[in-house]
Order: sequence, then structure tokens, then C-alpha cells
Amino acid sequence: MTELWRLGAAEIAGKVRAGEVSALEVTEQVLSRLSAANPRINAVVQEFPEAAIEEARKRDEDIARGISPGVLAGVPVTVKVTVDQAGCASTNGLRIQKDHVAELDSPVVANLRQAGAVIVGRTNTPAFSMRWFTRNSLHGHTLNPRNPALTPGGSSGGAAAATAAGIGAIGHGTDIAGSIRYPAYACGLHGLRPTPGRVPAVNLSLPDRHIGSQLSAVSGPVARSVEDIRLGFHAMSAASDLDPWWVPVSHELGGYRKAAVLCPRPDGMETSEPVAEALCRAARHLERSGWRILETPAPPLREAAVLQLRLWFSEFALDRGQSIRNENDPDALFVYEQGMALLDRPISLESLMEALQRRVALAREWQRFLAEHTLLLCPVSAEPPFPDMLDVRSPEDFRSVFEAQMTQVALPFMGVPAMSVCTVGGRVPLGVQLVAARFREDILMEAAAVIEAASGAVGIADD
Repeated sequence: MTELWRLGAAEIAGKVRAGEVSALEVTEQVLSRLSAANPRINAVVQEFPEAAIEEARKRDEDIARGISPGVLAGVPVTVKVTVDQAGCASTNGLRIQKDHVAELDSPVVANLRQAGAVIVGRTNTPAFSMRWFTRNSLHGHTLNPRNPALTPGGSSGGAAAATAAGIGAIGHGTDIAGSIRYPAYACGLHGLRPTPGRVPAVNLSLPDRHIGSQLSAVSGPVARSVEDIRLGFHAMSAASDLDPWWVPVSHELGGYRKAAVLCPRPDGMETSEPVAEALCRAARHLERSGWRILETPAPPLREAAVLQLRLWFSEFALDRGQSIRNENDPDALFVYEQGMALLDRPISLESLMEALQRRVALAREWQRFLAEHTLLLCPVSAEPPFPDMLDVRSPEDFRSVFEAQMTQVALPFMGVPAMSVCTVGGRVPLGVQLVAARFREDILMEAAAVIEAASGAVGIADD
């Protein structure tokens, strides 16, 4: 019997459209895999097998009636607990939101359904989605299926762990400071942070987010192949009039120069040798396929990371951290305190306005740099995936983690798209980060496909 749960999204959709397998068969196998694999990793924290089976049957009925099943015909996916899904609680990993049940799907969830996907479960996140590790007092601790001693990443750690374990072909994630790119890196996957405005996403069950999140928080896919990243991205980014930030830009924006900058140690980042070597290998793969590789400094990142932290933590300052104290999650309390200690100055209206003003200048500098050079290769993190829970061991460990994650925090501040590409599998995965100009996700995925072809396919983390 074919193990359909092992297949990627493109292959599943092709087989379902051709009538070689039914969406129901695929869904039943993935639900079986979920039951077998999830107890040891706790990636999916809400399951609804009956609803998934009913959704799969509808896909098969549409095909039988000649209705187009969509680009993700019958593809099992997971959705992060941070976004609205009708009938489910948008918990964000919080006990204070455990009864916060959405009445309507967020646009990104509606787009996945419209594309023919079958949602098999909702995935874990740290409290307030505030860490590169995944544990909270409501849903518990998510483990990395490739190596439980390592973090699965965060905040979309549940999405990446589920996808790496074969629980769905595509995982939905969100990213404001690395929450898609880093879990993909830690779990040996690919992950795309799209340009803000690409993927419509709003939670009508909650008040609209403040300006920092509006400018830099995005939804995007994690997957085991670049082709599946492309399919997931195209499905998620369909139009919606619910999100005024959504921008109607083509997915393919035409030709470009194959000119890339290799920058293993941006802004003096103390990149470990394994990470630097992975970047150099990826650069050689691109060079052999016709890319011109140049080593030159990237525009500022360290300053952008500090300003992004200021912008993000300004939202917590609105209630003087009361929501953090109300939740009383030990990890969140510690991370909030340590994050506040890293701020370059106290949060105020003046400091917020200065950060927003400086953002324009930095975004301009990055836009000009990427117009000239097309692509940047830089670390996802300065280190291989961290030991699990490293950030809450001590203030010193927290600071070392934050320093290693500089690119994760900084790049969203400028609004550019970035992609984490797995280059080394096994129990200690490694990868590289690609950065391109706004709305040039097509460049990221074409370069990623070259690296993927040379590095080898990403496998599933088996028991």
C-alpha cells in the first residue's frame, strides 16, 4: 500500500486531480500518521478528524462533478493556533484566550480551503508567539521530531515539527521575527517569509493589531520541498478584501540578473563554522548554475534588530506588560523581562516614532542594495539549531540566543521577503537564508530550487 502521507503537496494534488487516489484516502492516512507521531512531539494541539474527513469528501465530490479542485486538491495541511479558523479558539498559546472561539476563517485559512486543501489540525506556538522555542502553559511542549534535544524553533514550532514528521504536506506559519524561517531551519525544512501585503491575514475575532505587527507580521508556508513552498504560497496569497494591506502583485515579475552577495558574517555576526560552510556550499551551487557571486557587506542589520524589538515590545507597553503578568506563563515572563532589558532606550511615543522614521531610511538602503545585487545569502542563525529551552536557562543564554538570531529579527523591519532553505538533513539540520527585494519571492524560490537540487531532497523524520 502506498504511504500517501509521505508524499509532497504537488504529488498529492496531481494524483487527486487525476483520480489516481481520493482526497479521502490521503486524509485518512495523514490522520493515522498524526495519531502515531503526534503523541511524542505534541506539534498538533487541536485535532478534528471528523471535520477533515468531511472536507476531504467534499473535495472528491467536487472532482466527480467536474468542479476544479484547486492547486492544493486534497492536500492535508495544518494551521497555526494564532489565526482564526471557524469553530476553533485562536489561543496564541495563551490560557487567557483558550475560550476565544472564532466565528469566521481568517483570509489565509479561507484561501487554503478555496485552493482545495484539507485542514487536519492546529499547531502549537509559544505563549504570545514570543520565542524561537515552543512551550506554553496551555498546550504544552513541542519537540523536534528530528532530534528532541534540539528546539523545533518558534514561534511556528508546531507547524514545522508536524510537517517534518509527515503530519500534512504544508504547514501554515506566521513570522514577525523569524517565526517561519527559524522553525524550518531547526526542523530541516524550507520556510518562506513573504513580503508584507502578499498574504491576506486578519483575525476578526480580535481587535486589529498595532502598527508594528501590521508592518512586519506575515503568514507563509513551511514544507519539505521548494515546489510545495511555491504551491502553498500561491494558495495562501489569493486576494481578500478583509485585509487592506493586501497588494495585487503578480507572482512572477519577469527577468533578473543572476547576481548574489554571499555574506556569512553580516554586521560582525559571530557565525559558527558549520553555518558559514553551509553558506559557501550554497553559493557554489548557485555559481555552477550561472549566478555571479560577490562577497561584500550587507546594509545594516544590527540596528534594525534593535529597532524591530522596540517596535514589537511597544505593543506590550500599552498595558505595561499586564497581559504578560495575567497569563503568568514562566517562559513568557522571563523572555519579556530579558527582551525589555535589551532595548536601547525606554519605550515612549518619541522612541516609537523615531523607530518608524528610521525604518524608512533602512528600507530604502536595503531596497537599493537588492536592486543592485538581486539576492543575498546570509545565515538563518549564527549557530546550528539550539539546545531546546536554551533561551530561558539564564539571562546570558537569552542574550546569546538573541545575538545569534540577529538576521531573523532585523529583516522583517525592512519589509523584505526571505526564505530558509535546508541544505543538511539528519539530527542536526543546517540551512541558508535567501533575501530578495520586495515582492520577488519568485527569485527566492528559483534560487532555492537550485540549492535544493544540489543538496538533496528533504526527508520525513521517521520514528
